[in-house]
Amino acid sequence: MNCEVCQLKELEVEHFEIREVLRCILHTIVFHRALGLVRPKDIDLELFDITYVQCGDIEVEKKIDEKIEQFVSWVEKHPNKKSEICLSFYEVKSKHPSWFTNKIERLDWEQWHINLNVTQHPKPKAHSGKSHHSKIVVDPGESASEERSVRRASLEVSLREVLFQIIKFVNEKKDHVPPITESVIYFPYEIHIPSSSDSAFGMDMLKRIIQTGHPTMLS
Repeated sequence: MNCEVCQLKELEVEHFEIREVLRCILHTIVFHRALGLVRPKDIDLELFDITYVQCGDIEVEKKIDEKIEQFVSWVEKHPNKKSEICLSFYEVKSKHPSWFTNKIERLDWEQWHINLNVTQHPKPKAHSGKSHHSKIVVDPGESASEERSVRRASLEVSLREVLFQIIKFVNEKKDHVPPITESVIYFPYEIHIPSSSDSAFGMDMLKRIIQTGHPTMLS
Protein backbone atom coordinates (compact mmCIF):
# COMPACT_ATOMS: atom_id res chain seq x y z
CA MET A 1 0.00 0.00 0.00
CA ASN A 2 1.14 3.50 -0.78
CA CYS A 3 1.68 5.45 2.45
CA GLU A 4 1.94 9.19 1.98
CA VAL A 5 4.05 11.05 4.55
CA CYS A 6 3.76 14.73 5.40
CA GLN A 7 6.67 16.22 7.34
CA LEU A 8 5.34 19.43 8.84
CA LYS A 9 7.56 22.44 9.37
CA GLU A 10 9.37 22.43 12.71
CA LEU A 11 7.99 24.88 15.26
CA GLU A 12 9.93 26.39 18.15
CA VAL A 13 7.59 26.68 21.11
CA GLU A 14 7.77 27.38 24.80
CA HIS A 15 6.24 24.98 27.30
CA PHE A 16 3.07 27.02 27.88
CA GLU A 17 2.39 27.12 24.11
CA ILE A 18 2.46 23.35 23.54
CA ARG A 19 -1.20 22.61 24.24
CA GLU A 20 -2.67 25.28 21.98
CA VAL A 21 -0.26 24.57 19.13
CA LEU A 22 -0.87 20.80 19.20
CA ARG A 23 -4.65 21.12 19.51
CA CYS A 24 -4.66 23.45 16.52
CA ILE A 25 -2.56 21.13 14.34
CA LEU A 26 -4.07 17.77 15.35
CA HIS A 27 -7.69 18.91 15.10
CA THR A 28 -7.02 20.56 11.74
CA ILE A 29 -5.64 17.30 10.33
CA VAL A 30 -8.48 15.18 11.73
CA PHE A 31 -11.11 17.64 10.49
CA HIS A 32 -9.75 17.59 6.94
CA ARG A 33 -9.72 13.79 6.91
CA ALA A 34 -13.19 13.42 8.48
CA LEU A 35 -15.97 11.68 6.57
CA GLY A 36 -19.71 11.88 6.72
CA LEU A 37 -21.59 14.29 8.92
CA VAL A 38 -19.58 16.35 11.39
CA ARG A 39 -20.50 19.46 13.33
CA PRO A 40 -17.69 21.94 12.61
CA LYS A 41 -16.76 24.12 15.56
CA ASP A 42 -14.60 27.23 15.18
CA ILE A 43 -11.96 27.63 17.88
CA ASP A 44 -10.11 30.90 18.50
CA LEU A 45 -6.63 30.47 19.93
CA GLU A 46 -5.90 32.50 23.05
CA LEU A 47 -2.19 33.00 22.39
CA PHE A 48 -2.38 33.68 18.65
CA ASP A 49 -4.65 35.48 16.22
CA ILE A 50 -5.66 32.20 14.57
CA THR A 51 -8.97 30.36 14.25
CA TYR A 52 -9.11 26.65 13.42
CA VAL A 53 -11.93 24.10 13.07
CA GLN A 54 -12.71 21.07 15.20
CA CYS A 55 -15.09 18.25 14.26
CA GLY A 56 -17.26 18.92 17.27
CA ASP A 57 -16.83 15.38 18.58
CA ILE A 58 -16.39 15.17 22.36
CA GLU A 59 -14.64 11.78 22.23
CA VAL A 60 -12.12 12.99 19.65
CA GLU A 61 -11.41 16.11 21.73
CA LYS A 62 -10.94 13.97 24.84
CA LYS A 63 -8.55 11.54 23.17
CA ILE A 64 -6.47 14.30 21.57
CA ASP A 65 -6.21 16.12 24.90
CA GLU A 66 -5.10 12.89 26.59
CA LYS A 67 -2.28 12.47 24.09
CA ILE A 68 -1.25 16.10 24.45
CA GLU A 69 -1.07 15.75 28.24
CA GLN A 70 1.11 12.64 27.83
CA PHE A 71 3.37 14.63 25.53
CA VAL A 72 3.58 17.54 27.98
CA SER A 73 4.62 15.09 30.72
CA TRP A 74 7.30 13.69 28.41
CA VAL A 75 8.61 17.18 27.65
CA GLU A 76 8.89 17.99 31.35
CA LYS A 77 11.13 14.95 31.78
CA HIS A 78 13.17 15.77 28.66
CA PRO A 79 13.64 19.58 28.67
CA ASN A 80 15.16 21.44 25.72
CA LYS A 81 14.87 18.42 23.44
CA LYS A 82 13.42 18.28 19.93
CA SER A 83 10.55 15.87 19.57
CA GLU A 84 8.15 14.47 17.03
CA ILE A 85 4.51 13.45 17.21
CA CYS A 86 3.12 11.18 14.51
CA LEU A 87 -0.54 10.96 13.55
CA SER A 88 -1.15 7.85 11.43
CA PHE A 89 -4.26 7.01 9.44
CA TYR A 90 -4.62 3.31 8.69
CA GLU A 91 -6.98 0.58 7.62
CA VAL A 92 -7.28 -2.94 8.96
CA LYS A 93 -7.50 -5.96 6.68
CA SER A 94 -7.68 -9.69 7.17
CA LYS A 95 -4.41 -11.34 6.20
CA HIS A 96 -4.56 -14.83 4.67
CA PRO A 97 -7.89 -15.84 6.26
CA SER A 98 -8.53 -19.55 6.69
CA TRP A 99 -10.83 -21.87 8.62
CA PHE A 100 -8.48 -21.82 11.61
CA THR A 101 -6.93 -18.37 11.69
CA ASN A 102 -7.92 -14.84 10.77
CA LYS A 103 -4.90 -12.60 11.19
CA ILE A 104 -5.54 -8.87 11.21
CA GLU A 105 -3.08 -6.60 9.44
CA ARG A 106 -2.81 -2.87 10.00
CA LEU A 107 -1.79 -0.86 6.95
CA ASP A 108 -0.83 2.79 7.34
CA TRP A 109 -1.86 4.89 4.35
CA GLU A 110 -0.98 8.35 5.67
CA GLN A 111 1.35 9.76 8.31
CA TRP A 112 1.69 13.30 9.64
CA HIS A 113 4.89 14.18 11.47
CA ILE A 114 4.58 17.17 13.81
CA ASN A 115 7.99 18.50 14.80
CA LEU A 116 8.38 20.62 17.91
CA ASN A 117 11.45 22.20 19.43
CA VAL A 118 10.43 23.04 22.99
CA THR A 119 12.71 25.75 24.37
CA GLN A 120 13.06 27.64 27.61
CA HIS A 121 13.78 31.36 27.70
CA PRO A 122 15.12 32.37 31.12
CA LYS A 123 14.35 35.82 32.43
CA PRO A 124 17.33 38.20 32.23
CA LYS A 125 18.98 39.19 35.50
CA ALA A 126 18.97 42.85 36.55
CA HIS A 127 22.29 44.70 36.42
CA SER A 128 23.73 45.32 39.90
CA GLY A 129 26.93 47.12 38.95
CA LYS A 130 27.29 50.89 39.53
CA SER A 131 28.67 53.35 37.04
CA HIS A 132 30.35 56.72 37.70
CA HIS A 133 29.02 58.05 34.42
CA SER A 134 25.42 58.93 33.77
CA LYS A 135 24.04 56.53 31.14
CA ILE A 136 20.64 55.61 29.78
CA VAL A 137 19.85 52.15 31.21
CA VAL A 138 17.43 49.85 29.36
CA ASP A 139 15.13 47.92 31.65
CA PRO A 140 16.00 44.21 31.15
CA GLY A 141 12.37 43.24 31.72
CA GLU A 142 11.28 45.61 28.98
CA SER A 143 13.82 44.15 26.58
CA ALA A 144 12.73 40.58 27.38
CA SER A 145 9.09 41.47 26.84
CA GLU A 146 9.87 42.91 23.42
CA GLU A 147 11.93 39.86 22.50
CA ARG A 148 9.08 37.56 23.52
CA SER A 149 6.59 39.55 21.44
CA VAL A 150 8.82 39.20 18.38
CA ARG A 151 9.24 35.49 18.98
CA ARG A 152 5.48 35.03 19.47
CA ALA A 153 4.74 36.86 16.21
CA SER A 154 7.25 34.64 14.42
CA LEU A 155 5.64 31.49 15.83
CA GLU A 156 2.20 32.69 14.75
CA VAL A 157 3.46 33.09 11.18
CA SER A 158 5.04 29.63 11.27
CA LEU A 159 1.88 28.05 12.69
CA ARG A 160 -0.15 29.60 9.87
CA GLU A 161 2.34 28.12 7.40
CA VAL A 162 1.83 24.68 8.96
CA LEU A 163 -1.96 24.99 8.63
CA PHE A 164 -1.61 25.96 4.97
CA GLN A 165 0.80 23.04 4.53
CA ILE A 166 -1.88 20.68 5.89
CA ILE A 167 -4.58 22.07 3.59
CA LYS A 168 -2.27 21.94 0.56
CA PHE A 169 -1.31 18.32 1.28
CA VAL A 170 -4.94 17.23 1.74
CA ASN A 171 -6.01 18.89 -1.51
CA GLU A 172 -3.12 17.51 -3.57
CA LYS A 173 -2.76 14.00 -2.12
CA LYS A 174 -5.96 12.02 -2.72
CA ASP A 175 -5.11 8.89 -4.71
CA HIS A 176 -3.78 7.01 -1.67
CA VAL A 177 -6.94 7.48 0.42
CA PRO A 178 -8.67 4.09 0.77
CA PRO A 179 -12.23 3.64 -0.50
CA ILE A 180 -15.05 4.10 1.97
CA THR A 181 -16.66 0.69 2.44
CA GLU A 182 -19.06 1.46 5.26
CA SER A 183 -20.84 4.33 6.94
CA VAL A 184 -18.08 5.82 9.10
CA ILE A 185 -17.31 9.37 10.18
CA TYR A 186 -13.57 8.96 10.71
CA PHE A 187 -10.85 6.79 9.27
CA PRO A 188 -9.10 4.82 12.04
CA TYR A 189 -6.09 6.78 13.25
CA GLU A 190 -3.55 6.76 16.02
CA ILE A 191 -1.32 9.36 17.66
CA HIS A 192 2.20 8.35 18.68
CA ILE A 193 4.22 10.40 21.13
CA PRO A 194 7.77 9.83 22.41
CA SER A 195 7.98 7.35 25.25
CA SER A 196 10.14 7.84 28.35
CA SER A 197 11.72 4.45 27.73
CA ASP A 198 12.63 5.18 24.11
CA SER A 199 16.32 5.61 23.44
CA ALA A 200 15.55 6.29 19.83
CA PHE A 201 12.02 7.42 19.06
CA GLY A 202 12.51 6.75 15.35
CA MET A 203 13.13 3.07 15.94
CA ASP A 204 10.12 2.86 18.23
CA MET A 205 7.98 4.46 15.52
CA LEU A 206 9.18 1.85 13.02
CA LYS A 207 8.18 -0.94 15.40
CA ARG A 208 4.76 0.60 15.97
CA ILE A 209 4.15 1.03 12.24
CA ILE A 210 4.63 -2.66 11.50
CA GLN A 211 2.57 -3.84 14.48
CA THR A 212 -0.82 -5.38 13.77
CA GLY A 213 -3.98 -5.08 15.77
CA HIS A 214 -7.68 -4.34 15.78
CA PRO A 215 -8.88 -0.94 14.61
CA THR A 216 -9.17 1.84 17.15
CA MET A 217 -10.08 5.48 16.83
CA LEU A 218 -7.26 6.73 19.01
CA SER A 219 -4.98 4.93 21.36
